[in-house]
Formats: sequence, structure tokens, C-alpha cells
Amino acid sequence: MTDTVIRVENLGKKYAIDHQQPERYTSLRDVIANQIKSLTHRLTRYPHAGKPFVAREEFWALKDISFEIKQGDRVGVIGRNGAGKSTLLKILSRITEPTRGRATIKGRVASLLEVGTGFHPELTGRENIYLNGAILGMGKAEIKQKFDEIVAFAEVEKFLDTPVKRYSSGMYVRLAFAVAAHLEPEILVVDEVLAVGDLQFQEKCLGKMNQVAESGRTVFFVSHNMGAIKALCKQALLLELGQIKSHGASQDVVLDYIKLFSDRTTTGQIDRRQHVQGNSKVTIEKVELCDRNQVAKTSFLIGESFTIQLTYDVHEELEGSFWILISSLEGAVILSSFQKDNYAPVNLTSDGVVSIHINSTQFLPGSYLISAGLFSKTEIIDWTEHVMRFEILPQFVDSRPFDYRYGFLTQEFTWEIKDNSISSDRNY
Repeated sequence: MTDTVIRVENLGKKYAIDHQQPERYTSLRDVIANQIKSLTHRLTRYPHAGKPFVAREEFWALKDISFEIKQGDRVGVIGRNGAGKSTLLKILSRITEPTRGRATIKGRVASLLEVGTGFHPELTGRENIYLNGAILGMGKAEIKQKFDEIVAFAEVEKFLDTPVKRYSSGMYVRLAFAVAAHLEPEILVVDEVLAVGDLQFQEKCLGKMNQVAESGRTVFFVSHNMGAIKALCKQALLLELGQIKSHGASQDVVLDYIKLFSDRTTTGQIDRRQHVQGNSKVTIEKVELCDRNQVAKTSFLIGESFTIQLTYDVHEELEGSFWILISSLEGAVILSSFQKDNYAPVNLTSDGVVSIHINSTQFLPGSYLISAGLFSKTEIIDWTEHVMRFEILPQFVDSRPFDYRYGFLTQEFTWEIKDNSISSDRNY
């Protein structure tokens, strides 16, 4: 079909992962003996003896992916961390080559995959706008025509002649998105870097992507926000372990995504081979929930206090700050918390357990997901998304049945009505 702009056929991407055998404690005598043995073997018939044992494992980030996208389609890509979403976008953006299969793309592609992609840190914002336009194949006059619109959208007028290495992450994303969306690519590829921006800017970006699609161009959008996927995209792809789990109308695919969590175990044991990000110098091995009596549970009555426990192993001493995030099954963030304010790190020297006490449950009845991580000021140490699911159950509150009010949280309110017909106020 002539209106097909992206055709992916049996696409696969393989990576080789090396696992070095950990060294045991050795004495000085062991070191000398091993050195002599290694030298002897190198001089005879064992040239590789004495080198550390390395096991090589093949990992397929994508496997047998096939689909077609028509011109003007708005396609959402969803799935857990490690499902293959970013790898797919990098292949479509010509950043990474596939191991097998092929991806045929018709038209100019503008990609926004992560903060700083395509920007030169030493150049100013003004210079990077022209640089990105040139990379997209646009002439100087064409870029100049869109220049003022890009700057106004990004809201970086005061810092336009400042090197972008001095920009905050939010400023970086605003300018990068403005360039990618305004230079009129036939295909706009956006990973969820928009999470860096504030809510107002996120809404502005979603509006701009909607305009891009309505003008007949194609939008390929990765997000964990199921509300944004349903609002912007007519169809969606659900990736799981590098394969397409579901492809169709966005509302149907979002339901399939939610069902994945319903089918999963609620033990909170983390599979280190899947859905994990970070350098793994410290690893969160398990997430557990328990009530005030330290009884492990995954469901609690509304108003009941509970504790989240993170069991972690230290492989290298460092400073970091633990973080938890609680979201709805649809991906909407309900609340999040660092263990200290202002990202204040703690020194981690040995294995341990972090306990997060939630004194009074204010969640409405429903299902919720816990994500957990550990961060330094500059990098992700460990992050696992949606590792644990729990339920809040309804009950009677103050001898009255719970009224299923709308929202995510419940809260006690004091209502005051001033009635001009009487002399005193009445509180309810």
C-alpha cells in the first residue's frame, strides 16, 4: 500500500551479555601460586589460562516483530521496562541496526528518545536548532521560517544564546521537543522523555502531537501514562519480553496491558533478568507489604495502615536515595516519595531492608502498583517498575457505608455553611 510509512518485518535485535565469575577471597600465597600457574600455562599449550572466566549470554531485546503503520496514524507503544520499547524506537530512528529482519520507513523522521539526543552540549540553543534542522535535511531558510515558533513553544528565549550543557533537564526537553515537532517531519518518534517537563508543558506537547497527526503526519509515541495513550493514540502496540503481545485499538491494548498485572504473582520477588534499569551496584531484591502486626498481605481495608519493605543487596558501597512510586493500573501516578527530602543520599555499606510506613491509608478502593528504585544525584542505581500489586478494599467508615466517591484518594473534610437566616454557623 502506498500510504504505509512504516513496515516492520520479522525484526529482531540481539545483544551479547558477558557474565564474569565473581572472584573469591584469595591470600597472598594463592595469588603467587596462580601467577606461576598462569605463566607456566601461557608458555606451554594453554595461552588463555589465568584469565578470568567469562560466560557469554545472548539476549534478544526484540524478537520476530512485524507490523505496519499508515500515514497519519497515531500509534502508542506500551509495556514494562525491558519490554523492548526503546530498542524498537532506536531501530526506527536509524540509531541501532537490527540483528535480523528489516524496518522500511518512508519519509523524514524526527526522534526525541532521551534528554540531549541530537544536541551538542557546547553549542547554544540557537545553534542546536539549526544543527537539528540540518540533520533532518532542512535548508537554512526553512529553519529560519520556523525559528520564532520553536523558541516560543520551548519558552527558552532568555537562554537562547547559552550553551545547552547549562540547561536544566526540563529546558533541554522543551527545546528538543519543540525542534522535533516544528520542523515538519513526516514521522515524529517520541519516547517518554516528556515526564521531565511539568504538567502544563506535557499537555502542550500532547496538543502539538495531536496537531502533527491531524496534519496528516505520523506519530509514534512511547508512554507509561495510559491516559495519554488513550487520549492521543487511535491504536497501540503492547510489547512484552521483546515480542508483540497485543496490537489494535488503544483502549483494547491498554486493557491487555492492565491484565498483565492481574495475571502476575504478588510475591514482589524481583527477576533481575527482566524489567530492571540501573548500574546494579546496589540491587533491590524483593518488595513486600505487611500490616501493623507484620503479617504479609497484599490487600488492606480502607483506612488500614501498612508497611512497604524493600530488601536490598549491596555489591559496591555508595551513596543513594531510595524511592517508591504508587500508581493506578492505568499508569496514573498517585504518589511518590524519597526516603529523605531533597534527594538526600544515605551511605549504603551492607545488605539491608528499607521500611516505608504509611500511617493512614487514604487510597480509594481499587488496585494499585508499586515501583521501587535507588538513585544517586547523577544516575539510576536500580529501578524496577510495577513490581508489586496491592488492593484496597471498602469498609464501613464511622459506622456509615463508604460512598465510593470519585478520585484516587479519600480525605476527611470539614464543611462550613453560613446561613444568613440564622445567627450562628453550622458545621457538618
